[in-house]
Amino acid sequence: MSSGARLGRAPLVLLVPAALAALLLVVPLITLVADTPWGRLGEQLTSQAVRDALWLTSLASVLTVVLCLLLGTPLAWVLARVDFPGRSLVRAAVLVPLVLPPVVAGVALVTALGRNGFVGRPLDAVFGITVPFTTTAVVIAHTFVSMPFYVLSVEGALRSSGEEYDAVAATLGADRWTTFRRVTLPLALPGVLAGSALAWARSLGEFGATITFAGNFPGTTQTMPSLIYTQLQSDPLVARTVSMVLLVVSVLVLTLLRNRWLTRP
Repeated sequence: MSSGARLGRAPLVLLVPAALAALLLVVPLITLVADTPWGRLGEQLTSQAVRDALWLTSLASVLTVVLCLLLGTPLAWVLARVDFPGRSLVRAAVLVPLVLPPVVAGVALVTALGRNGFVGRPLDAVFGITVPFTTTAVVIAHTFVSMPFYVLSVEGALRSSGEEYDAVAATLGADRWTTFRRVTLPLALPGVLAGSALAWARSLGEFGATITFAGNFPGTTQTMPSLIYTQLQSDPLVARTVSMVLLVVSVLVLTLLRNRWLTRP
């Protein structure tokens, strides 16, 4: 006899809200698929505006993952392996963008890297570099909101693997850099891959921080979500088509992470 049979029938007081929650999550996705103009899909996806937005979004998401790998991996290692004063505060600060409203994230980037910002002013005065409303600003905005997902995933993988293998490598004469390259990082590779997928997906869907910090200029800073926002007011069919592209990408990312989220331990 199964455990469900032994426990009895599920009460309606739980089944009804559960069904409503499932409908709330599933019905909008079904209607998006049904309302997508599939007959004009090729025509709309090959338009200049869509191609430019798709190229910029792809470039920004790839560069975001690269920056997460180069900068987020050491940060996750420090948070997981190095005991220093204020580590909990640093971890909390790293995770703030997870719950920060995207527009507020964009405003924060402006105050730091804007023409009159804390870092942006000397950059402009000394080197003549202006970051906002450029493609570079898009990458920075995407990295700012995506990095916490990557760091959280990699730090969790590092903590779950434990420090025992690091200690064994140290007793065999390996320094910490060698241990990181040959022992720690390979053990945390599943977390690195999962974090990269999450950062990539978050980057693809980023809108608020990007439009606030980088603007919405076609060919320069207009990403796929920005294009959807613009086209929703002028040509809803194009907006639905581009939304469908992002939905397909999201499903692919979820499929890649199915062993982490869709299977029972």
